[in-house]
Parts: sequence; C-alpha cells; structure tokens
Amino acid sequence: MTQFRPCIDLHQGKVKQIVGGSLNASGAQTNYISEYDAAHYAKLYRDHNLTGGHVIALGEGNQAQVELALKTWPQGLQVGGGVNAENAAAYLEAGASHIIVTSYLFENDQFSWERLDRIKSEVGKQHLVLDLSCRKQNDSWFIATNRWQTVTSTEVSEKTLLELATHCDEFLIHAADVEGLQAGIDSDLVSLLGRTVTIPTVYAGGARNIADLEKVNELSKGKVDLTIGSALDIFGGNGITLDECIKWNNRNND
Repeated sequence: MTQFRPCIDLHQGKVKQIVGGSLNASGAQTNYISEYDAAHYAKLYRDHNLTGGHVIALGEGNQAQVELALKTWPQGLQVGGGVNAENAAAYLEAGASHIIVTSYLFENDQFSWERLDRIKSEVGKQHLVLDLSCRKQNDSWFIATNRWQTVTSTEVSEKTLLELATHCDEFLIHAADVEGLQAGIDSDLVSLLGRTVTIPTVYAGGARNIADLEKVNELSKGKVDLTIGSALDIFGGNGITLDECIKWNNRNND
C-alpha cells in the first residue's frame, strides 16, 4: 500500500516549501518559510515513526541544518542535495540512512555510469537512492538537474527505471513541473511508475489532500509512496494534516 513519506526541504538555511520549477541560483518562489529548524521536524517525524523521509538541501548554506536533522534522528532520514562520491560516506557517518543523488550522476548533461559505479562503491547499493526528478516534454519525462533547470536527454522510461533499479535501493522522483503548486499530482507519471518500478519508489509533486494519497495508491497499485509538502498543515498548508497522514499510514500498516 502507498505510504505517506515526510520531507524537510532546506533553502538558504531555512526549512521551506518552494515552487520547484522556480528554483534557480538567485532564489525561488516560496510557499512557506518555517519558524522552526530542521531538528523540530526530524523530532516530529521520529516521534510518529514516519520513516523513509528525505532531507533535501536546495543550494548552499544548509549544511548545519542537515547535520542537525541527522543528529536528531540517526538512521531515520535520507539526505540529498549536493551529494557526490567525495562527501556521500560522511553523510552516512553523520546518521543518514541513505544518500540521494541526481546531478552528480551527469557529466556535460550526459548520464555517467562511471560516476554511478563510483558512488555505489562508496556507500553501497543498500544506502543509495537515485533521484530521477524530471520535467515533462511533449509526452515524456526527462531527468532534470541543476536545481531542476537543466533538462537532460535521459528519459524516465520503463527501460531507464528497470536498468537503474539494479543499482540502488530506492527511487525518489519529483515532478518538478507541478512541485509546490498544490494543483494535483502528475497522474500519468505515477501510472508509469506504478506499472514499472521494482524497488521502493517515492513520488513528490502537486499533492494537495488525502484524495491524492488514495489516487497514488490506486494508480500505482500501492507500489509508489507519496511525499506531501506545501499542502501539509505543518508547512502552512490547509489541504491535509499530518495527523491524517499518520492515520493513513497506520491504517494501511494494520
């Protein structure tokens, strides 16, 4: 069954919710800036046993908050954003359960199998999450790097998903075009994932209420989990409460 997965998105040293497609070197369109630090959310997720959540550092200036989250819940969170073969092992040592990579896997906008092998040898397949966050072009989706601004030639297709699944423990896939808009999930992308993925997979982007959890569960036949950000009450949203998400997970774990 589809599970709710929590998140902590960090931008300029603050916990924020942003519109994904707006993120660039100069800033981003922001839906919410929290008065609380990353430790507050890590403790909240820990106390409610909301496992498999991700901490994403969007740009520079977030290292202290990442470390604070990991210290608060060792082995309870995955970490992504600026991860490469040189620093990946340090995040595991600091308490991350997994490291998440995207941009590092590309050289000159081309997917690098050499880099994938290198980081896999550093952390082990069992600690590696491949972030295949993407943008839609015509009727296909292509992995987007560089704060989701650079659309690569690597398609999120059945072939890609099946091939990469043998090299990692999970997939994380943000639909960057709808991220933060609270206008509904990308149903076609979720359906593609549901009929293809063979490993745990988390989708993020556009979720706005409990009906979207039900929809992801239906479209993916329970094979894809869902992250909800801007619509969640703990991030200033009014579409769904964390309590509803906890009850959903508990009900579907019975």
